[in-house]
Amino acid sequence: MQISADQLLSHLKRGLAPIYFVYGEEHLLVEECTRAIRDAAHAAGYLERQVLTVESGFDWNGLFNSTQSLSLFSERRLIELRLPTGKPGEPGAKVLMEIAARPPADTVFVVSGGKLDKQTRETKWVKALESAGAVIAVYPPEAAQWPTWIRRRMEMQGLRPGPGVVDLLAHLMEGNLLACAQEIDKLAMLFGAAEVGLDDIEGNLSDNARYNVFALADASLRGEPVAVARILDSLRGEGVEPILILWALAREARELSQMAAMVAAGQSVMRVLDTRRVWAKRKPLMSAALKRLSPEAAQDLLRRAARTDRILKGRGAGDVWQELQCLALGMSGLKPSTCTI
Repeated sequence: MQISADQLLSHLKRGLAPIYFVYGEEHLLVEECTRAIRDAAHAAGYLERQVLTVESGFDWNGLFNSTQSLSLFSERRLIELRLPTGKPGEPGAKVLMEIAARPPADTVFVVSGGKLDKQTRETKWVKALESAGAVIAVYPPEAAQWPTWIRRRMEMQGLRPGPGVVDLLAHLMEGNLLACAQEIDKLAMLFGAAEVGLDDIEGNLSDNARYNVFALADASLRGEPVAVARILDSLRGEGVEPILILWALAREARELSQMAAMVAAGQSVMRVLDTRRVWAKRKPLMSAALKRLSPEAAQDLLRRAARTDRILKGRGAGDVWQELQCLALGMSGLKPSTCTI
């Protein structure tokens, strides 16, 4: 059977399946689902745990023999098989199908892996695991679901997010579930079961460099070239990696390009900001940038970001810091004579 990650806890309360296969591109979510199965198994008396990771030369026959033999230390056991690539190869696929055909007694067998393509999801070994137990495909929350995921996770830690807190975390972390989870864990340690305000978030970010690159992007959106140059020089002096700066600027360039096209098509700036779910604190920044930049100028920013990316990866010639300066200043509305596409 197939169940979603949201259905897993209610499923586990009804009883354990003999086999589980958990996969997805977000390692954090896969691990949390696996942990939930592990905790339920332990509570049900599966006290012995064996963890195996599939690597080059993995002994698949040894795995099969292990599943078919009785546990030496307890009546019930949990076997976790980690499949990082999501592809067991022909020998592994054969063994997994054999295990699915004869699930081991008094054993919960859990396979976990990364993202699977459609072809792999349709293979016989995946279908065999699904028929013998439960398959949980774990998907990261979409952009519209991201604030809900943050709020729910904060509340699970006993935190009460104040006005704007969820929006700020969603903006700063931009879908990076692991970084966001770590930030929430840290806030829970600092404040316990209490309300957390914007000042608490801004004053306790674990990565100040990450926050400063957002200050650079904000200054660019506000149209403050002097501040842009000063912040960029400071980031360079602090040894901040150019890729982190490009990430923040390129994200704004993509948003501006899409929103500028919507405005050019006849939508009002405020309607576009609402449609793109820009949170209230950032609406003045994006509004100012949209009024200052034409769709063509926004496209130029995207091309500049792509060029900078090529230079970072060694696929193009140029000075990455000069390109970053041109990108940030161009976003602020200033185009020095040294900056050409």
